[in-house]
Amino acid sequence: SSSSAESLDRLYPSVGSTKPPRKRTTSQCKSEPPLLRTSKRTIYTAGRPPWYNEHGTQSKEAFVIGLGGGSASGKTTVATMIIEALDVPWVVLLSMDSFYKVLTKQQQEQAASNDFNFDHPDAFDFDLIIATLKKLKQGKSVKIPIYDFTTHSRKKEWKTLYGANVIIFEGIMAFADKELLKLLDLKIFVDTDSDIRLVRRLRRDISERGRDIEGVIKQYNKFVKPAFDQYIQPTMRLADIVVPRGSGNTVAIDLIVQHVHSQLEERELSVRAALASAHQCHPLPQTLSVLKSTPQVRGMHTIIRNKETSRDEFIFYSKRLMRLLIEHALSLLPFQSCTVQTPQGHDYEGRTYSGKQITGVSILRAGETMEPALRAVCKDVRIGTILIQTNCNTGEPELHYLRLPKDISEDHVILMDCTVSTGAAAMMAVRVLLDHDVPEDKIFLLSLLMAEMGVHSVAYAFPRVKIITTAVDKKVNDLFRIIPGIGNFGDRYFGTDAPPDWSDDEDALST
Repeated sequence: SSSSAESLDRLYPSVGSTKPPRKRTTSQCKSEPPLLRTSKRTIYTAGRPPWYNEHGTQSKEAFVIGLGGGSASGKTTVATMIIEALDVPWVVLLSMDSFYKVLTKQQQEQAASNDFNFDHPDAFDFDLIIATLKKLKQGKSVKIPIYDFTTHSRKKEWKTLYGANVIIFEGIMAFADKELLKLLDLKIFVDTDSDIRLVRRLRRDISERGRDIEGVIKQYNKFVKPAFDQYIQPTMRLADIVVPRGSGNTVAIDLIVQHVHSQLEERELSVRAALASAHQCHPLPQTLSVLKSTPQVRGMHTIIRNKETSRDEFIFYSKRLMRLLIEHALSLLPFQSCTVQTPQGHDYEGRTYSGKQITGVSILRAGETMEPALRAVCKDVRIGTILIQTNCNTGEPELHYLRLPKDISEDHVILMDCTVSTGAAAMMAVRVLLDHDVPEDKIFLLSLLMAEMGVHSVAYAFPRVKIITTAVDKKVNDLFRIIPGIGNFGDRYFGTDAPPDWSDDEDALST
């Protein structure tokens, strides 16, 4: 198992579902390594439930487990066993080994001759560790350095992690900093016999890190053992749980898993139910912009709302409406004065986009149908995707996949979904963008059709997000379907069969 979590830029649906597959389609994305492989099976991430309330603010923090213990004590193996036994979605395994400080040239020379002490607290970048854990705990995205143990240096590439329900942070100095200790909800010390640790370290450093046996023993006697006695073993008293024999102590691991499960159950919340009863009796917000209902627009709505309309006609007129919607949205972007010279040699006072770049983000799968219209009017636009599905058991939206362009925080973002009823999926997508540091006032939520409930929900939670649509319907029924509505857009567009419990907010794909 890897000592650090795989990138969560690509998220996978859970496996092993006993539910019969539905006749539906969705976009295919390039596969990435799974979250974690163990000796028994491969653990995929399932959907991440809401981590915020109806106000759009954080309602619960991730549960952080700290795993301390001596070098090669089996911390990563214990972490893997906990993850496997928990069997919950969105678990991040974060290793302290990723946060070694960048060495000076002199320190590099010392490290090459096994004379640099990597087992001292000063070898770790605690400021970066604390800042990273704080952001992860708040559900935000972070960049993690990748450390090369062969060259004793950080690689140029950093990997991106997104927030989680459970974060497991493991390292020899996991309990060595007061500020770091405050971020740990559960502290576990893995206590393993020193002889076993030495044998494991010899095997690991020789086979995985290209060291020779003499150098490993020299480093162990000079730095590793004294550091354990001085800095690591004394922190055992700070632990909530001590696990003797490491991974061999299955009773302790079972108790840890039970405790974490009870903590997660206390943090569950229902966002969709809260949205259905909040903020619904107010005038429509000023951040809402509705495309003018001309006879042409009204006529296209008549066609796509008609249940007798053929799929070909539904696609054709939906695309026409999408193009008008995108053009209208672009007119609301910031522009500045610009003077150009015409071919006749005269000045023309015009306008030019004053932002850095425009990025489109589609909420899969229906939102993906709006991408061609955006590409047609925005040259070199970047595209990201977010997959949000409704959990059939809880009725709550769940985040299953995200892929966002780099440096998206500097762009104006066109967030696309074809229908919005309660606003639950739209709010989750906006929250994802905010967690990736996109300014709220640079987010434009576009939808062909919205219910008043969805408009109010998004506007109340995120008052600076611009909401742009071609029509707003007043009602949502008990199944959260827009009335009079348009039907399930994804199924009508892609020609797939709708499940009996679909909602207009998002395509409730089987996982």
